[in-house]
Amino acid sequence: MKQVLRIISLSFVLIFSVSAAASDKIAVVNISDIFQQLPELIIVTHKLEKEFKDRTIVLQNMEHDLQTKIQNMQRNRSTMKVSDQLQMEKEIIKKREEFNTTVRVFDQDNRRRQIEERDKIIYKIQNAVQKVAKIKNYDLVLDRGAVAYVSSVKDITADVLKQVK
Repeated sequence: MKQVLRIISLSFVLIFSVSAAASDKIAVVNISDIFQQLPELIIVTHKLEKEFKDRTIVLQNMEHDLQTKIQNMQRNRSTMKVSDQLQMEKEIIKKREEFNTTVRVFDQDNRRRQIEERDKIIYKIQNAVQKVAKIKNYDLVLDRGAVAYVSSVKDITADVLKQVK
């Protein structure tokens, strides 16, 4: 996301600093559109789901066990000794902390892997943008999200999408 913001900021600076004579050598591309249309996105999504499937099942089982313990304690609290209640509460607290820690680690790992895979796709898109820009002789290609208006003639999204696929 930071990279996108840097690109947008740089785009605005470049838009205002490029002379009118060079405007024929500027194009736009909708990187977000390309990203969403790539078949690789579905493949990567399935790959990550498969990669994290076992850990997801473990988390679901942990959550189920914790909920069962809580329900048992609530249901049996009135018939339990105070010492047993305290012991069960301690066990529930310990299980909840274990679960929360496991969830945090899972989320961090999952997020890291998603970013790694997204970056691979974005790198591929950037290379395709560069190739199309060289072929069509553009000096500057901006992301469509950073531009308020541009003629559709200057939009190279379809060409880049063909290059990436």
